[in-house]
Amino acid sequence: MARRRSLPLSTRVTLFFGAMVLLGGIALTVATFFFARNSLLDQRVITAQQAAIGHAQEIESVLDGDAEDIKTTVQDLEIESDGYGALLPSPSFPERDRAIFSRQGPALDDLPVSLIETVLDGQSGQQVFADAAGDTFVGVGINVRSWDIGYIEAVPLETTERTLRILATALIVGSILATMLALFFGYTTSRRLLRPLSNVADAAGEIASGTLGARLDEENDPDLNRLAGSFNEMADAVEERINREQRFASDVSHELRSPITALTAAIEVLDARRDELNERTQQALDVVVGQIRRFNDMVIDLLELSRIDANATDINREPVDIVELCDRVSQRFGYGELPIEVHRRAKRQASLDRLRFERILGNLLENATAHGGGPVRIAIEPSPVKRCVQIAVEDEGPGVAAGERTRIFERFARGSAARNRIGTGLGLALVAEHSLALGGEAWVEDRPGGGARFVVRLPTEDGS
Repeated sequence: MARRRSLPLSTRVTLFFGAMVLLGGIALTVATFFFARNSLLDQRVITAQQAAIGHAQEIESVLDGDAEDIKTTVQDLEIESDGYGALLPSPSFPERDRAIFSRQGPALDDLPVSLIETVLDGQSGQQVFADAAGDTFVGVGINVRSWDIGYIEAVPLETTERTLRILATALIVGSILATMLALFFGYTTSRRLLRPLSNVADAAGEIASGTLGARLDEENDPDLNRLAGSFNEMADAVEERINREQRFASDVSHELRSPITALTAAIEVLDARRDELNERTQQALDVVVGQIRRFNDMVIDLLELSRIDANATDINREPVDIVELCDRVSQRFGYGELPIEVHRRAKRQASLDRLRFERILGNLLENATAHGGGPVRIAIEPSPVKRCVQIAVEDEGPGVAAGERTRIFERFARGSAARNRIGTGLGLALVAEHSLALGGEAWVEDRPGGGARFVVRLPTEDGS
């Protein structure tokens, strides 16, 4: 089951900061808005109540006059713009069949029925309502007990609502800005906190790629400085051990060169006089000759790998014709008739290290001979990577199992199909090492129709 990929730690820290501030901002915005709304409405209702009481007293003072005086008094009330007052119908004054309004426009139907009933029942009250046009008012009802008359004053809430809208907008914008600030703060904080880990990862990557001298700088923070010191000590130990192993392999290979050379010379003398030996001794001699030659090849390969590991080999690039170079190497290994197919978009000219290229192609041809029944084709193809070319050596052998396609490029590794074959197990490792040194890579894939395709991708230009 594939493991689900999670977000990077820095992203999670940033999102955490943003989410916390956003949730806090929403809670603060809601609380602040409703507190302000209730406060503004309460203040508005108190102001409306005070004004309505004063106006009701003015009306009460003229209720013993005629109807025209009452109407004039109601219409002369100083009610704020867009507000209005209404003296409800009552048998206590002459025009009992209709209400008297302070201005034209409003009608009795615009007032809430519940508030009218409350006032006519001899009580006072207030209520927020919307008229037929959708405008919001706060209505204050006053019952003038001495005359049993009801008076309702409606004050618009447009100014209050506009203030609340401005407040809500300001709170929302503030929450967004605070969230953005928190995201920025979280991002910078996570970057600052994770920078030492990033430095450790970069240094570890450099060491893994072969730069054994990569180290961490000292930190001002004691805890981080301890991390850097521990990492550097570990890197020193790893570098010392690797260098010691490389020196050991190189020294062993050098020490083996002299006895191997002497043995090879002695065996060659015996092999030259094999006709003087009986058949059984000749068979034993053939085994010894084959093993000594294989041993000699292994020592040579180990010396070459030790020089690569120690970066003791230079890269000498020069312009070459890839097709001609492939043909020359093929002839040297006894495959002069091996077809070399060049794709029409493949580059023929490249800047390569001739000796390293010959070593790569020669090892691939030997590998195909030893394990694939012999090479059947060399293909020069364009690469999906810019300024690169691919060279493939194909065979008709059993191929390479999918689980072994990476391991066979390791040192002393052999595929399952080659367990009983003769070889040092270093040829493909040298192919991979030389390809990497030239800035390329090597891999194996299935050949259409059966067999294997060993492919090397190399840059055609000097990338330094």
